[in-house]
Amino acid sequence: MPTVADLVAALESIAPTRYAESWDNVGLLVGDPAQDLTRVMLTIDYTPAVACEAAGEKCDAVIAYHPPIFKPLLSRVTASGASAAVFDAIRRGVAIYSPHTALDVAEGGTNDVLADALGLAERWPLKVSEDKPSQYKLVTFVPETSLEKVSAAIFAAGAGRIGHYSACSFRTAGTGTFFGEAGSDPTVGKSGQFERVPEVKIETVVPTARVDAVVNALRAAHPYEEPAFDLNVLGAAPEGHGIGRIGDLPAPTERQAVFERIKRELELPHLLIAGPTSGSITRAAVCAGACGDLLDQAIGGGAQLYLTGEMRHHDALKAANAGLTVVCTLHSNSERATLKRLAAMLSGRLPELPMILSRKDRDPFEIL
Repeated sequence: MPTVADLVAALESIAPTRYAESWDNVGLLVGDPAQDLTRVMLTIDYTPAVACEAAGEKCDAVIAYHPPIFKPLLSRVTASGASAAVFDAIRRGVAIYSPHTALDVAEGGTNDVLADALGLAERWPLKVSEDKPSQYKLVTFVPETSLEKVSAAIFAAGAGRIGHYSACSFRTAGTGTFFGEAGSDPTVGKSGQFERVPEVKIETVVPTARVDAVVNALRAAHPYEEPAFDLNVLGAAPEGHGIGRIGDLPAPTERQAVFERIKRELELPHLLIAGPTSGSITRAAVCAGACGDLLDQAIGGGAQLYLTGEMRHHDALKAANAGLTVVCTLHSNSERATLKRLAAMLSGRLPELPMILSRKDRDPFEIL
């Protein structure tokens, strides 16, 4: 039977969390990696309605595109208020995983789904990611008696994943030394004397997005007052990796035909449009969610149409004045189509694990 760890590994292979934006909160947010799974629900937002639906479908894991634990919206989990659904998931043993911007950047992910909806033949990132570490190597030193406890904690927090493998590490036995000065309270040995302790050096990889979680888990599980550890940069994001997409259509296409194609491909009855609504286009840009901050890249890249979820009033005016057609679907409507593709990719990796698309998940806004 597949486990939460198997699901996490599959999602990591599709949308590596190390490529998520630094402000994001991606990966396994709730759950026990060792827990067995029988059914998974996919949704954009983990709302009370979706939580109730998942319970009725007997799903023991939920993939919520938007992280339900995310500052400043949610910094604590209690039985009431905004965190009630997450609290209930923890109580019932339901795992929650969020891919968010990792899926936006991933090949075949959220923005490629939008690019496919437009029929872009050639495409490239609208904004190339800055060179940043994609992962780190964590090196720490643990007394032999605490080796498995500390290892399990850092692996559960996201360390040790390489491709389709989890809990990857290299371990070397050795001797640690210390002298406990006045005020110290060593876990082993005595304060005021030089000590030698059998220890094991653990080396493992940590995705950039999970560094804080792994270090916190290390500190919590390690028996020492001040555990020693190193974090070494291993590499940067690959060239050409980035957010959004811009590209060319196979042939000049009338805007009205593009509008109809978007509605058909994304299964939407309405679109919000600013700027020109007639004439043909040859180049378009896409970015899921709220992407007004990439408007200059779309204009500078020669796009004649920009498909996104939502945009501020003044950005829409700027686009229209530049002759750029902006097509807004409402925020989550620009992301929801990717769930079907993600479910298919996961089914290919975990064929024995049923994937269910939420029927209660919808954008909070409705056009009447």
